[in-house]
Amino acid sequence: MSEHYDVVVVGGAIVGSSVAYFLKHELGFAGSVLVVEKDPTYARSSTTLSAASIRQQFSTAENIRLSRFGVSFIKDLKARFGADADVGFREGGYLVLASAAGRAVLEQNHRVQAAEGADIVLIEPGALAERYPWMSLDDVALAAFGQTGEGWFDAHMLLDLIRKGARAAGATYTQGTVAGIEKTGAKVSAVTLADGRRIGCGVLVNAAGPAGGDVAALAGLALPVEPRKRCVFVVHCRTPLPDMPMLIDATGVYIRPEGEYHICGVSPAEDADPRADGDFDVDYALYEDVIWPALATRVPAMESLKLVRAWAGHYDYNTLDQNAVIGPHPDVSNFLFANGFSGHGLQQAPAAGRAVAELIVHGRFQSLDLTLFGWDRIARKEPVFELNVI
Repeated sequence: MSEHYDVVVVGGAIVGSSVAYFLKHELGFAGSVLVVEKDPTYARSSTTLSAASIRQQFSTAENIRLSRFGVSFIKDLKARFGADADVGFREGGYLVLASAAGRAVLEQNHRVQAAEGADIVLIEPGALAERYPWMSLDDVALAAFGQTGEGWFDAHMLLDLIRKGARAAGATYTQGTVAGIEKTGAKVSAVTLADGRRIGCGVLVNAAGPAGGDVAALAGLALPVEPRKRCVFVVHCRTPLPDMPMLIDATGVYIRPEGEYHICGVSPAEDADPRADGDFDVDYALYEDVIWPALATRVPAMESLKLVRAWAGHYDYNTLDQNAVIGPHPDVSNFLFANGFSGHGLQQAPAAGRAVAELIVHGRFQSLDLTLFGWDRIARKEPVFELNVI
């Protein structure tokens, strides 16, 4: 006889664990919840291999709201998890630079951010030069800076807190890889694992990260989400750079402090960004040819950067619009998506987890209306345009 759970969550990293946590702890869901995670060490998880940062500088109101809740969640950790709960949140802010061609976009984004209550200010080049004298600003027309509510933290610690919170509230975790999804009529009825176990379920939540598209396909559902490789480089700059934020260069290159070092990266060109099944090899040419030249141009002291180490992780990349897919499939109502965050998953997981939990318990969004990110847009091929993709 197979096991049965009221809710089966496929994927136990930050998104899946947030769903389980909000279901059992916040909403007091009385039913049984099973989280299926293929690798409980999370060694190759998108969560633990990310740049572990959070921002409110988006162009879409819903993305701003998702991350604003993430900030409040992080700031409220001690109240939720106890006095020792700490993820080392450094509220250093994002500094987004724009050239003359990008000035109008930055101004428009700022109007949306201000309307949502985000603490973002625009800084003209003169004031920017006074604040950051170590930066070259010849081609900069405007910058946007997050004064509060933006920064970086320890992803492992946040995942550990949420997982432990979910388990303490009654969620069950098991190691396994979902290899099949059974449907009875228009509903999911069970999942089968690679080790042969069959687990019946009342609701299935797809929180499988980069494998989200593959998991949807097991149910005969289309989801344009796949793994895309992103490399993170740890560098050392011998010259002190006081008050350094998370710097987003006009070229798309980012860099931020990390202890005595800095971490940096950039998204590869579209024609050099294939699906990355099992590929965790670092692309050092990306650093040599793109990242280091951009940093040396922006920060002259970084001409002598020393590369310390590097790693590669995977985005759960939504090929339609690089935005999340959250909510039920219209034809398989007990199959819920929490996928395609495309690099925003860590910061948006608490709000997304709460939203999916509300759908399960109440049948509708209650805290945040995330209808914009529903699966229907996938079928219509109508992307949500987010202008601040990093």
